[in-house]
Amino acid sequence: MQLTLFTDYCFRVLLHLAREPQRRVTVAELSDWHGLSRHHLVKVAHWLGRHGYVTTQRGKQGGLRLARAPQDINIGQVVRATEPGFDLVECFDAPRSRCRLQPDCGLAGVLGDATRAFLAQLDQHTLADLLPSPDGARAIRRTR
Repeated sequence: MQLTLFTDYCFRVLLHLAREPQRRVTVAELSDWHGLSRHHLVKVAHWLGRHGYVTTQRGKQGGLRLARAPQDINIGQVVRATEPGFDLVECFDAPRSRCRLQPDCGLAGVLGDATRAFLAQLDQHTLADLLPSPDGARAIRRTR
């Protein structure tokens, strides 16, 4: 499974804004800092604004800010909203599937369980969990 670049960029913007809550950050700043296309980040900023994750302001004092507190932004919800789907294999889309193994194949069940577990794990975390703690350590430790 691989998340789209759009989802990746959404998280980069959200994390960047969460680290600088006191000021507006421009798309140009985000582009320069992260080395990402301004064109792509404009689309990301627009989407995040339309979905209530950020506020946008045009003009000389313009830029982006989080519209919600980091603890109110659920990671699983962001992934579900930004990803086009979780059809890991063709048979997950039954009307289009041409797989002849489908009636008695156990792979779909295993992959379906794995997808649900993946999303359940993401649902347990908020943007605040991904930020450094006040002592400089990461709040979430990677598990093996």
